[in-house]
Amino acid sequence: AYVDVTSTRALQDELDRSRHELEQAYEELQSTDEELETTNEELQSTNEELETMNEELQSTNEELETINDELRMRGVDLDDVNGLLETILATLGKAVVVLDAGLTVKVWNRHAEELWGVRAEEADGQSFLGLDIGLPVEALRACIRAAIVGQERAEVTVEATNRRGRSGRCHVVALPATFDGDAAGSVVLLMELTAGDGP
Repeated sequence: AYVDVTSTRALQDELDRSRHELEQAYEELQSTDEELETTNEELQSTNEELETMNEELQSTNEELETINDELRMRGVDLDDVNGLLETILATLGKAVVVLDAGLTVKVWNRHAEELWGVRAEEADGQSFLGLDIGLPVEALRACIRAAIVGQERAEVTVEATNRRGRSGRCHVVALPATFDGDAAGSVVLLMELTAGDGP
């Protein structure tokens, strides 16, 4: 007698294959789970970095706002100082010109405008010796250099003609000064024209 186990054997083989496939699926699920955990950790790390960056950006923004406020206050202070300077220059009653060491015009007050007929915007940044005014500027070169180099007051009187064509004697006082940390020095010119025999 014999027992036909062919179908039983086939079922056993099928069961083994299914068990093997389940094991493989389980391993894949474990691997996927580990990958998801790793991804989650990376996302948490990235989130922490973003939070840190956000805090740094907020801190930087606060610093920039503080700097901006300081600059705004300094701007207001500078406007006040400029207004005071303009008032002082206006009350002197004389033409006032400030030159740097290269004899470039840095300040040209209202009296200088009225005397020589050149607006401050036109004179600013220009070479004083190159200005086309009724003052023999070349004759002032030695006086200006003496004030800059010797750091002493220097004076000179020259014949000049104002913007209205009126001639006279222009008394020029050169005073040494230093602006913006310019070691070479600058010079302040005070000019006053006394009437002469002009038209």
